[in-house]
Amino acid sequence: MDYQAITLVVRDDIATLTLNRPDVMNALNTQMRAEITHAVKDAAARARVLVMTGAGAAFCSGQDLGDGGNAANLDLERTLRDEYVPMLRAIMDCPIPTIAAVNGAAAGAGANLALAFDVVIASEDAVFIQAFARIGLIPDAGGTYFLPRQIGAAKAMGAALFADKISAKQACDWGMIFETAPAKDFNDHWQARAAHLAKGPTTTYGHIKHAIRGSFENTLEDQLALEARLQGACGKTRDFKEGVLAFLEKRPANYEGR
Repeated sequence: MDYQAITLVVRDDIATLTLNRPDVMNALNTQMRAEITHAVKDAAARARVLVMTGAGAAFCSGQDLGDGGNAANLDLERTLRDEYVPMLRAIMDCPIPTIAAVNGAAAGAGANLALAFDVVIASEDAVFIQAFARIGLIPDAGGTYFLPRQIGAAKAMGAALFADKISAKQACDWGMIFETAPAKDFNDHWQARAAHLAKGPTTTYGHIKHAIRGSFENTLEDQLALEARLQGACGKTRDFKEGVLAFLEKRPANYEGR
């Protein structure tokens, strides 16, 4: 696919997807959503870790309200159902680890796009804004799902109602994101994190994702059964055997992702 609104580079088993509309703070339009959906699936087949970041000063400013003409004529229900849902499902269902490297402002749907990733690493200069109420909307793009699970109902409600800026540090303290890094070291930091995952047991990472996400809906008995089934699958992989051998031989493991 000839991407226009994003770029996708695969190198050393790392797929880097860059939102590339810096003139509008990487706002999401129809074309970008379709390209993200395609690129995530492509990355899953070609790499062992996927990173999304933004070109320019922002990560993503959310929905492009100028997309398709007059914002008042937007069919938001159709847009969410037909364009956001496939994009978010592609990210959530991606079998390899995913990282959102939030380099700047992440607002509205842009904030919740980041939260769909397995791990969010933010520059200390980044901010997260559930900006929807400022224009008479509710959080979408998964915001009402991700936020209560990550920061609890009380903070999720406040973030949605007041639509205040949440600093990267505050987001990290709340448990909304995994970690922050100084702006001057940000690119080096997330690249090192991605390289670590790219050399790891990829199949096991997929099972970790499955187990942690499943825990929100499962009873304890269901979760213990899921753990047993997934652990059994991990125990049959070549990487498990390599991991044990490397441990016994006191050397770094050479994982192949299988």
